[in-house]
Amino acid sequence: MKKPAVLDVDAILDDQGTRIIVCCGAGGVGKTTTAAALGLRAAERGRCAVVLTVDPARRLAQSMGLTELDNTPRLISSPEGGGQLFAMMLDMKRTFDEIIEAHADPERARQILSNPFYQSLSSSFAGTQEYMAMEKLGQLRRSDEWDLIIVDTPPSRSALDFLDAPERLGRFLDGRFIRLLTAPAKAGGRSAFRLLNAGFGLMAGAMTKLLGAQVIKDLQTFVSALDAVFGGFRQRAEMTYRLLQAPGTAFVVVATPERDAMREASYFVERLAEERMPLAGLVVNRVHEPTAAALSAARSAAAAEDLESRGEHELTAAVLRLHTGRMQLAAREHRERDHFTSAHPTVPVVQVSAMSEDVHDLAGLRRIGELLATT
Repeated sequence: MKKPAVLDVDAILDDQGTRIIVCCGAGGVGKTTTAAALGLRAAERGRCAVVLTVDPARRLAQSMGLTELDNTPRLISSPEGGGQLFAMMLDMKRTFDEIIEAHADPERARQILSNPFYQSLSSSFAGTQEYMAMEKLGQLRRSDEWDLIIVDTPPSRSALDFLDAPERLGRFLDGRFIRLLTAPAKAGGRSAFRLLNAGFGLMAGAMTKLLGAQVIKDLQTFVSALDAVFGGFRQRAEMTYRLLQAPGTAFVVVATPERDAMREASYFVERLAEERMPLAGLVVNRVHEPTAAALSAARSAAAAEDLESRGEHELTAAVLRLHTGRMQLAAREHRERDHFTSAHPTVPVVQVSAMSEDVHDLAGLRRIGELLATT
């Protein structure tokens, strides 16, 4: 089988035309560490980079030796090469609040921020994290403070849910119930309420009995502000979506050489192709390389069995058993990689060897960056 092309990470980082790198993949494959390592290597090669993690876990902060990150980019490193590395963790509630504050007058913003329906929507509504990821990415790009933005997406298939954010938000805003609630404001004044009540009276009456007048009032107050505040967000989200399709964006899929993770990697590759998103390649992370490849698993196992049967050299037999297991693991991982490359022969691939311990500082990230750049 023809070997796949090698993913040239340094070429991507050095290309000033590359402005956004999106790391996606299943959970637990080292995606956050990969994003952070790319950011550090880019900074050390002269780029001004910011790493945005959408995953609410604290892996990004931990990989940089920090206790926490927040919604504001924080300077992590200023290497000698003239670049800089910033990092931040998406706070979807804070980002939502910032949208309200930026696109509503102070009094209306105060009313919305204190509204119970808004408070629920901004912290727990399905898809809010993806909406806010799209918004924050757009904010970072429009600010033009960084020449490279690296996005660490949530685990599993939800990593690409933010691609659906504009359409899903549009469906929510254009739903029949939302249109009914916004009808008074759109039609104007009391006459609009009469029109609303004519077609909505039975439903409104039933809801008032069920939920109470104050709840209905709170809901209508909140919904009346939706068009003014969210119309702009929908437009900006669509602009960010088009930005993700542009040549200046590179998607990097991260996987471990295990069946489920490689299957997810195939899903991401196929989905990105459907969405016409520019795929840079695949990072196969935590690969186990045999240290003594000349000694096969079969020979090693046979030698261990022979020593054990004679009751001799127990320590040597144990080492041989360990080697057998490592060779068998390496063979399984190689098969999983072959399955992927046979299905996606044009996707460039780079392998990163398994580290003996978790990355918890810049030195560890630097080592991962070196492994990523090994061609």
